[in-house]
Amino acid sequence: MKNNIEKIKEAFEDKDFYIENGLYVFTEKHHLKRGYCCKNGCRHCPYSTKKEVKKS
Repeated sequence: MKNNIEKIKEAFEDKDFYIENGLYVFTEKHHLKRGYCCKNGCRHCPYSTKKEVKKS
């Protein structure tokens, strides 16, 4: 029998995004389907381009 963590992991495995604090968070799967980096510093970006922080 599967434990709760395994059930939750499977539920999100095929998803392109999830909602956290009212914001959509795109998964690595979504970014790979898109095929390029949007340069917004996404949490799960597989293209390893991090959003540059402006220095004042």
